[in-house]
Amino acid sequence: MSSTTDLRRTPLYERHVAAGARVVPFAGWEMPVQYAGVKEEHLAVRSSCGIFDVSHMGEIRTVGPDAAAFLQRILSNDVEKIAVGGSQYSVLCTEDGGVLDDLFTYRLADDVYLTVTNASNHAKDLAWFQRWAEGFDVTVEDAFDEFAMIAVQGPDARRIASQVLGYELPGPFKTGGAIWNDADVLVAGTGYTGEDGVELLVPPATAPDLWDALLTAGATPAGLGARDTLRMEACFHLYGNDLSEDRDPIGAGLGWACKEATGFVGSEAVATARADGSPHGEKLVPFRFTDKGIPRGGNDVVGGGTVTSGTFSPSLGIGIGLAYVPVASAQVGTPLQIDVRGRVRPAEVATKPLYKRPA
Repeated sequence: MSSTTDLRRTPLYERHVAAGARVVPFAGWEMPVQYAGVKEEHLAVRSSCGIFDVSHMGEIRTVGPDAAAFLQRILSNDVEKIAVGGSQYSVLCTEDGGVLDDLFTYRLADDVYLTVTNASNHAKDLAWFQRWAEGFDVTVEDAFDEFAMIAVQGPDARRIASQVLGYELPGPFKTGGAIWNDADVLVAGTGYTGEDGVELLVPPATAPDLWDALLTAGATPAGLGARDTLRMEACFHLYGNDLSEDRDPIGAGLGWACKEATGFVGSEAVATARADGSPHGEKLVPFRFTDKGIPRGGNDVVGGGTVTSGTFSPSLGIGIGLAYVPVASAQVGTPLQIDVRGRVRPAEVATKPLYKRPA
């Protein structure tokens, strides 16, 4: 899955180039940022079905009698609640409560789990898993080279994926297995767009043909640009922007994914932040502009705070984003002023998600 350059390429790289995608460096990879255009791809996902190459994401397999106990020790959520065929979102914390990464973990069998990492954090996460595995009867394996990953998202995603796979798909946050072209496919009812859909983990050699089949069935290829605007409308975090080792999960609004009673690494610091407030005195909030303008990460919030993610929302037709602001300014409806390249733009704290898909 590597190229002859310093940047790596996924098994779908040639498909992106042939489709005329604009390819850019991202987390050490050459990835498509857009094909026809960010707005077109974004709205295709909202109205029908888009597919994303997310093969740059990492995978860690944990196997053994102590697999559940080990993962309970390092993941913030309650791993014991994951049934076989289930999945769970959690964060990986440092001892002082900072966020190393946010993750999805799938339980594939009684003692077999697969954890999906962010691309830029995979090596760091793997080393963290291996460090804390000492003393547990588990094997921690780097499974990255075993998988390519295609996200199928949108109102028509399940119909299209089911049509291609010839398989009844698992429900949201469930996993299942299928066989396609003699290859194993792990199907997970997860995604990063706020739409229904699935993520398909397949052997790298199988990915190009599966990509082609999904396009033939009616899916639209979508790049990182649309993936970013979609996740912001849904108020999903992006590691490195909205999450970091300098921020705790409570201030980031991820307290729901932290179960301190399990004793995970960093749980005492997280419990303190929950009881006393984030040590930064700030909370991550979604916001929308109330006039013209497009916010960007790094913009200052007048009076205190920083925009971590910002964009123009194709679905809403306004500027939106996420920002850390003082707790006193975090209530829904609170007016904000955001400095966009020297021009102050009016905004207000909004509810999550910023975009709600039709019932």
